[in-house]
Amino acid sequence: MDEQKLLERITVNPAIFGGKPIIRGRRLAVEHVLGMLAAGDSPETVLEGYPWLQREDIQACLVHARWSDPHG
Repeated sequence: MDEQKLLERITVNPAIFGGKPIIRGRRLAVEHVLGMLAAGDSPETVLEGYPWLQREDIQACLVHARWSDPHG
């Protein structure tokens, strides 16, 4: 899946988490998934914790982080 298609999975809703980027309109912030990965959780662990989450959602979080990096 190309990056633009992955980024479509990331949405912003001012009514959810104060407008922070979230995954597919659900109450799961991109920063939470990135934090779990940074803490050493595997993608499989993240997926187990959120049964509705898809592997492409995790990829979308990583792409979002890369494109949001002011140093990148």
